[in-house]
Amino acid sequence: MRSLPKPAFNAADVLNACIASIRDASLSGKLTVVANNVVLSETDYLMRGVGMTLYTVAPSDGIAGVLTTAEMRRVYAATFVKSVRTRSMYDALKAAPRNDVCPLCAQRTVSTLDHYLPQTIHANLIIVPINLVPACAECNKGKLDHQPNSEVEQGFHPYFDNFDDAQWLSAEVIEGAPAALRFSVSAPPGWPPAKSARAEAHFKSFRLGELYSSHSGVELNNIRFSLERISHKGTADDIRAFLADRAESARRAYLNSWQTATYQALALSDWFCEGGFLT
Repeated sequence: MRSLPKPAFNAADVLNACIASIRDASLSGKLTVVANNVVLSETDYLMRGVGMTLYTVAPSDGIAGVLTTAEMRRVYAATFVKSVRTRSMYDALKAAPRNDVCPLCAQRTVSTLDHYLPQTIHANLIIVPINLVPACAECNKGKLDHQPNSEVEQGFHPYFDNFDDAQWLSAEVIEGAPAALRFSVSAPPGWPPAKSARAEAHFKSFRLGELYSSHSGVELNNIRFSLERISHKGTADDIRAFLADRAESARRAYLNSWQTATYQALALSDWFCEGGFLT
């Protein structure tokens, strides 16, 4: 879960570019008529987003009785995504995450834009940039058309949320052959209950535990040779120092990465440092 800066352009910018790109005079005319409705919806979204009360945004079937949801989805898919005038905006939104890492899972590569409030029931927000979140295909698919009905049902929103004010991702070593890791949410002291519940819900909804366990298993295999080499010349304390150094390096790069949690857990495990990595 990684925060992102808000988009550098707004709904009016997208609307103007789309209207200029659409060859269907009827559709472009309708979009011009509802332009103010879309801009007002963006303003309302920005206000509610500050306190993350986006679950209170009322669904809309079309816009002002002028444009249908299907027509707005056509504007998004056929114009915003593909037009020469608008493609640069689409690409800018996708390129916002550092190293193209999906902000929702903090692991896979961004390949699409996700509508935070679903386009099937929020026609007036379909081309509003602040509602378009860069995401990997798996996260976008897994989220589906979920409409939150309460504060705690709201998934992480990269443009409004900051879940990196403290470490919340933790891991524990599962002793076995081979060794493995289990990840969980450990809400920091001082977090409001709603924030803790949202972190837990996001973690479960996007199946981050399974994802991180899989990648940490690959990492354990990758470092096995280094650990064996250290153990031949040193002690369990030398193994622990190596792991602790990797943990600190990962922590400085990203506080709540699975790598940080992995190496912290390994360094704290006497079983692992005393030879568990050899199983």
